[in-house]
Amino acid sequence: MPAKLSVNLNAIAMLRNRRDLPWPSVTGLGRIALAAGAHGLTVHPRPDERHIRFSDLAPIRALIDDEFPQAEFNIEGYPSEDFLELVEKHQPEQVTLVPDDPSQATSDHGWDFVGKGEMLKPIVARLKKGGMRVSLFSDADPAQVTAAKATGADRIELYTGPYGGSYDDLEKAGKYLEMLGKTADVALAAGLGVNGGHDLTVANLPALAKRIPRLAEVSIGHGLTADALEYGMAQTVKRFLASCGW
Repeated sequence: MPAKLSVNLNAIAMLRNRRDLPWPSVTGLGRIALAAGAHGLTVHPRPDERHIRFSDLAPIRALIDDEFPQAEFNIEGYPSEDFLELVEKHQPEQVTLVPDDPSQATSDHGWDFVGKGEMLKPIVARLKKGGMRVSLFSDADPAQVTAAKATGADRIELYTGPYGGSYDDLEKAGKYLEMLGKTADVALAAGLGVNGGHDLTVANLPALAKRIPRLAEVSIGHGLTADALEYGMAQTVKRFLASCGW
């Protein structure tokens, strides 16, 4: 089965937040994305609420529950106590834990599972006890996979930023793609599911899907939102789904 597509709404929220106005509507565009075939919605609420606001979470949860019950809600974030209480309140199907500093513009590296594994274990257990699938943001590093598995997580999300950032250098992109693939191979063999996300586009998704045919999900925001300005949200979702192999 091709990788499922989760539409990250952060860039839409950031555009909305430029003015004290309710548009573009985060839930409105989320509805269009799901109606066009997206399998879920992703948000990354940061402490300063510079894009997704905490007040967005309940309406997104209600949108999925009331209109698209087959879809999934994925909430990303650093596992502070405030974040953990937030996800426990809104009950996403999946929680993706990232090692972000609050001041970072965006996620730009995965966890050091060897160094932080013991910290992550009780957090993963707490979230899984609450009925949520847990995915951990991971660099393309096969050597870290055993420690990732030991945390008890269900999946890793491969940080695909270096691959996406090599859009103008096919040789470099190929090297990054193979590292992602090797990491996925080890993870899958260990019983971990594999997601992917960061700087993925309709141009680079097919090669990723070919190298990792058991890729479970991709979470895409920036590139998808950029394309939506040109093609509209519904048509953009369909283009991304086609790139995943649907």
